[in-house]
Amino acid sequence: MTKNRLSGAVSSLNDLVFRLRGPGGCPWDAEQTDDTAKMYLIEEAYEVLDAIGSKSPEDVCEELGDLIFQVFFIAALAKERGEFDLTGVIERITEKMIRRHPHVFGDKTVTGSSDVSDNWDRIKREEKKENNSPLSRLNNVPVNLPALLRAHRLSERASKVGFDWAGKEEIWEKVEEEFGELAGAVKENNEKKVREEMGDLMFSLVNLARHWGFNSEQLMQDSNRKFINRFERMESELRSSGSGIDKAGVEDMNRAWDKIKSSGK
Repeated sequence: MTKNRLSGAVSSLNDLVFRLRGPGGCPWDAEQTDDTAKMYLIEEAYEVLDAIGSKSPEDVCEELGDLIFQVFFIAALAKERGEFDLTGVIERITEKMIRRHPHVFGDKTVTGSSDVSDNWDRIKREEKKENNSPLSRLNNVPVNLPALLRAHRLSERASKVGFDWAGKEEIWEKVEEEFGELAGAVKENNEKKVREEMGDLMFSLVNLARHWGFNSEQLMQDSNRKFINRFERMESELRSSGSGIDKAGVEDMNRAWDKIKSSGK
C-alpha cells in the first residue's frame, strides 16, 4: 500500500461519513448520536474478534472496515460539536505511541518485552500525573470490559506493584481454598454466601490462568466455541439416529455427547 493510496482512502471514508450526516444524506445516519454509536462500536469490535477466531482473512478485513467506520463516525460527531476531528485523533495516538516506545524512537534500551511493559506503565503514570489524574494503579481499567477480561486487567495492574501471588503453586492453593469455601456455602444452602464464594473462586481462577500466561476471556471464548461445536454435532448425531433433539431424552443426549467427546474431533 502506497502512502498516497492510504491517505486517499482515509480522506474518502471521512468525506463519506460527513456526506451521510449532511444535507441530502441518510436520515438514519443523521439521527445517530454518541449513545447509539457506542453500541455499534462494541458490536463491531466483537464481530472483529469472531472473525479473528474464524481465521478468515477476508472476514477480518471486512469486520475491521466496519469497526473503523464507527471510529470515523464518532469522530465526525465530535467535529460537528467543535470538540475534535479525525486528524486530531490520529495525531494524538501517533504522538502517544512514539512517547511510549522510547526504545524505538528514543535512546532507551530494553532487554525484552518485560522491560517494554514496565516502561509503558511508568510513562502512562507520568502522563496521568501531568494531567492531575488520580494515580491509583486500577484507574482506567474500563468498567464496561467483559468481567473476565476486566478481572484479568485489574489483577495484572495490581501485580505491577508486587501485589500478587508468588507463583502457580500459591495461586493453586488459593483456588482450592476458595473451592472449599464455596463447597461449604453450598452445603449450608446459603444463597448469599454461594454467590459471594462463587465470585471469589472465579476471580482466583482468572489469576491462576494469568500465572499460566493465559487470558481467561480468551479461554472462555474457546470453551464456548467448543461447547457449540459439540452441541451441534450432538444434534446431528441424534438426527442420524432418527430421534432428533426434540424427541431425545436426557440419556439419549448424554450418550450422543459422550460419543462425540470420546471421538476427540
